[in-house]
Amino acid sequence: MNPDIPIGEASKASGVKIPTIRYYEQIGLLPSPPRTEGNRRLYDENDIQRLLFIRHARDLGFEIAAIRTLLDLQDNPDQSCTVADAIARARLIDVEDRIAKLLSLKTELQRMLDCTAHGRIDQCRVIEILGNHEKCIHPDH
Repeated sequence: MNPDIPIGEASKASGVKIPTIRYYEQIGLLPSPPRTEGNRRLYDENDIQRLLFIRHARDLGFEIAAIRTLLDLQDNPDQSCTVADAIARARLIDVEDRIAKLLSLKTELQRMLDCTAHGRIDQCRVIEILGNHEKCIHPDH
């Protein structure tokens, strides 16, 4: 492909900010593009697709190391999908753990609000519970 897309257009097409594109280039997620005589970076459609892949993976919460591995797998498509599945499964476990913690937090906050007297601070359940973690129903939030 003929690289003819300047960084600003690559940013708009991919939804990735210009400094982030430079960062991805610096850490090797995106290959260094050719440059014009004026030292401007020029990208092609493959670069845009790679940026879209990275952005989508980041939106899903994948870490840079996992994205690097997934990109390597994408670049070598004749491999087994086992590693990609393991990476996605690990991310799912992280998400499920975070959801469980957030639900616990939601329950605790709701309980604090349900128990509050809506009166004076010395009768406020929110202040009382925040001041004494032992009064929480979930010790791990």
